[in-house]
Amino acid sequence: MDLPRRPRRLRRNAATRALLEETRVRVDDLIYPLFVKEGESAESVPSMPGVKRHSIAGLVDECREAQAAGIRAVALFPVTPPEQKDAQGSEALNTDCLVLRAVRAVKDALPELIVITDVALDPYTSHGHDGVLNSDGTDVDNDATVEILAKMAVKQAEAGVDWVAPSDMMDGRVGDLREALDESGHTEVIILSYAVKFASAFYGPFRDAVGSQSAAGNAYLDKRTYQLNPANPRESMMEAMLDEDEGADILMVKPAGAYLDIINEVAQSTDLPVAAYQVSGEYAQIHAAAEKGWLDLKATRDESILAIKRAGADLILTYFAKEIAREQG
Repeated sequence: MDLPRRPRRLRRNAATRALLEETRVRVDDLIYPLFVKEGESAESVPSMPGVKRHSIAGLVDECREAQAAGIRAVALFPVTPPEQKDAQGSEALNTDCLVLRAVRAVKDALPELIVITDVALDPYTSHGHDGVLNSDGTDVDNDATVEILAKMAVKQAEAGVDWVAPSDMMDGRVGDLREALDESGHTEVIILSYAVKFASAFYGPFRDAVGSQSAAGNAYLDKRTYQLNPANPRESMMEAMLDEDEGADILMVKPAGAYLDIINEVAQSTDLPVAAYQVSGEYAQIHAAAEKGWLDLKATRDESILAIKRAGADLILTYFAKEIAREQG
C-alpha cells in the first residue's frame, strides 16, 4: 500500500506511546474522600469495597498514609449518630461535633495536608435532606438553609479547615458563604463549590455510608427540587456561572463519569479550576463488575479516571486516590 501517512507508526512501541501521550493523571490531581465515625473501631462500607468509616484516630492514620503516598488533599464526610440528628440539622453547628473534632485532629497531626469539609445538612437531618424543610414539610426551605450553611462554614473555618465545599445546591449559598467567611476573618478559606450537582442515581452507596438514606427507607431519597435534572446541560451551565459570579474559587461537577460532556463544557467556559467527583456508585460498579470477572479492575479504574481528566477536570475526587498514588509512587 502506498500510504504517505501511517498513524500506527506513532503507536508502534511503549516508549513512543509514552512520549506522545496527551493526557496524564498525576497524584497531584487527586483528592481522597474519607468517612469518619464516632467510636474507636473502623467499619467497612459493604457497598464500597475497601472503603471504611474510620474512627478519628483511624482517620488520622489513613490521612498519614495517604499523604506519605503523595496525596495532598482529603475530603471529610461525617457519619452522624442517629440520636444526634433532628429536622433542623442542629448538630452541624455544634463546635464539638464529629467532623470538627476530626478536622482539628488531622490538622494537628498533618498541618500540610489540605482538609476539605462538606457544607450541607444531609449528614445531620433526620429526614436526610440537604437543608431544613419548609413549614408544611414538602420541600427544602432555600433561604433558611443558606443561613445555617453560612454559620456552618464559619465554624469549619474556625476548626482549621482549608477548603469548604458547599454541596447542597441551594440558590445563593456561595455568595453568602463567601461573605460570612470574609466577615469572620477567614478570607483565605477556599470555596470548592459543588456548582453542578445532578439528582443522580449514582449516590446510593455514599448515602448508605453516611446514613442519610435511612430516613427514606427502601425508597430513593428524592432531591430533585434542588439537585439538577440530568437532562439539562444549559441549566447546569447557568448554575456554574452563578457560582463563579458569587465568588467560588473552584467549580465542581458531580457525578463525573456520566457527565463528561458537562465537565468539558464547564472547563471551556471558565478560567477557574474545575473539579469532578467520581462518586460512590461509579466506584461500586467498577468493583462489582471486577468481582464478577467481567472487567479488569485496575484497567477500568484507570480508564475511567483518565476520561474525567481528558474531559477537562483539573482535580478529581475519587475513592481510588490512595491506591493510585501508591502505584505511581
